Amino acid sequence: MKRDWENLAATSYSDTVAELQVTLAEQDYEQVAEGLQTLFSSMSQELKRALRSQLSRLMMHIIKWKIQPEKRSGSWAVSILDARENIEEIMAEKPSLNQPYLEEIWEKTFRQATRKAEEETQQTSTVRQLTWQEVFEEEYSILKK
Repeated sequence: MKRDWENLAATSYSDTVAELQVTLAEQDYEQVAEGLQTLFSSMSQELKRALRSQLSRLMMHIIKWKIQPEKRSGSWAVSILDARENIEEIMAEKPSLNQPYLEEIWEKTFRQATRKAEEETQQTSTVRQLTWQEVFEEEYSILKK
């Protein structure tokens, strides 16, 4: 029986796995292979979206940090740390989503983050670019050390 793996994987990973188990029990190996490939592809796309989202959030908070120093807060610093940690976890889970991949999406993500930061702060950003060091290595903290 031909299954709609695309729709199933887009709807629910757990339902897709359950259907794969049924298909395997039916010994329809061609359908199992197709379902596994679709599931893998769908999961990979989801991780890419999550990574882009976290990078955008990270960049947005750094831009806000730079253009509104008077409004810096612990919650901004925590958002920066949280986004960095989420990015590290995604990169560990899927090693192909690494620094070269981030560099591929860097400029587009920076433009999106700039628009979000400008909308949120209601001011035009003077930040024209962010370096890898600014995004992943610099410390952003309101604690006096």
